[in-house]
Amino acid sequence: MAKPIAFKPITVNFKADLQRRLEKAPDEHAAALLAAYKVIEAAYDEGLLDILHGMIASKDTIITTLARYASQPEGITGIRNLLTAAKILTELDPEVLEHVSRAMTYATVEYKREQKPPSLFQLAKRATSEDSRRGLSFVTTLLSSFGRSLKS
Repeated sequence: MAKPIAFKPITVNFKADLQRRLEKAPDEHAAALLAAYKVIEAAYDEGLLDILHGMIASKDTIITTLARYASQPEGITGIRNLLTAAKILTELDPEVLEHVSRAMTYATVEYKREQKPPSLFQLAKRATSEDSRRGLSFVTTLLSSFGRSLKS
């Protein structure tokens, strides 16, 4: 008849293992520990640790207040708008935004340079330039897409 195999699990002393790892930590992670100390010191100097301590101490009040506001219609709408805005930002091409930013900076400088408002003739002349037509094309394409989305 077969004899059962004797199985005796090895007992692991988790406390001793943790103690051993803790003793080795300063040698193995000295640079990381120094960096962490600098971060903690900066947070302490700026008062962030006090703020964090206050938030932890009043977590129930904060969570209750957030839940109360989030359950109201305005809170729900605000959260939905925030998510929609985040979706829009992820879909924007960074190069287009860079061009828009540069164009707005240039336009602001040019606008501040004007002593008096341009005449209608000057506006018409500006609107017929190749760059203006390119910009108008972008704006009208944007408006067309916006109008198309309002139909559905």
